[in-house]
Amino acid sequence: MRVASFEIVFQEVPGEVTLALNISGCPNRCPGCHSPHLWEDTGELLTEELLHTLVDRYMPGITCVCFMGGDQDPEYVAALSQYVHAEYKGLKTAWYSGREFEIGDSRFLIFDFIKTGPYVAALGGLKSPTTNQRFYRREGENWIDETHLFQRK
Repeated sequence: MRVASFEIVFQEVPGEVTLALNISGCPNRCPGCHSPHLWEDTGELLTEELLHTLVDRYMPGITCVCFMGGDQDPEYVAALSQYVHAEYKGLKTAWYSGREFEIGDSRFLIFDFIKTGPYVAALGGLKSPTTNQRFYRREGENWIDETHLFQRK
C-alpha cells in the first residue's frame, strides 16, 4: 500500500484536527470519483516507519490520523491503526472506506471513526441528505451513526 499524498484536514472527522493519508491503488473505481488519481498505485510505501515520521512531524497539533482508502488491504489498515494507538496514546484513528461492510465486525474496533460506502453520484457524498455513505463514531463496542454532522440544515 502506498501514500500518494497527505494533508492536515478539519472536515473529514468532525471535531478533530486530522492527518489524512491519501492511499493509492483504490480497487473500487467508483464512477464520478473525486480522486481518480488514487486508482493508480503511486506514492511512497506506507510503512510503520513512514507513519511514525508523519505523525511525529505534526504532533501535538493533530488529534486523529485518517486512512483515506486502503480497501485493497483492510487488515493492513487495521494493523496501522493499531500501531498508532500503541505508539501515540490518545491519538484517534479513522478509516474512509469505499466499500460496504457490516460495521459491527470486531475487526474494526481498532478504529475510532469509520466512513463506509462507495460514492454513488446520483446519491451524493456525505454532505448529501440522500447519500448511501455512512460516517460512524465508535463508543466502546457500539457504533454511532454521525453522518448528519456533514449535512447542513
